[in-house]
Amino acid sequence: MIICISGLSGSGKNTVGEIVAKKLGLGEVKVSFKEIAAKKKINLMELQKIASMDESYDKKLDAEIVKKAKKGNCVVTTWLGPWMVKNADLRVWLDVSEGERARRVANRDKMNYDAAIEHIKERDKNNRERYSRYYNIDIDDHSIFDLEIKSNSLTPEQIAEKIIEAAKSKKR
Repeated sequence: MIICISGLSGSGKNTVGEIVAKKLGLGEVKVSFKEIAAKKKINLMELQKIASMDESYDKKLDAEIVKKAKKGNCVVTTWLGPWMVKNADLRVWLDVSEGERARRVANRDKMNYDAAIEHIKERDKNNRERYSRYYNIDIDDHSIFDLEIKSNSLTPEQIAEKIIEAAKSKKR
């Protein structure tokens, strides 16, 4: 089974994906620009600006995600996983308000709330533009998703349970 979990910055993709993978005994595919930025010793937003001028960053990252997902039995927790992994069994969108996402990012990345709001707005805008330009993907069109979870007030465990339930239903 391949489960793809997507959502905007701070939606909880990785946290929820880790829980789902562990409970279902699946591998994890969570390759990200954050990892690449850390390896290059630059901040994430610098890398996003570079990627806006050089599509090879996105193309290489997304090819790696597809390659890893082809092995199957995994949870993919990336922005474009649901669009890129054609043989996904379950595609999930985590719908979280901007304010809640900013609160989560502020806590996670040790920044104040106002800085987190600006960060997610800039990141979301940059990603929307790149994905549209490079792949003709509108990440605001959720028609490919099997499940959308409004998860502002849910814990990661509650969200994971909804995904696990949907995955088990798909298997039947």
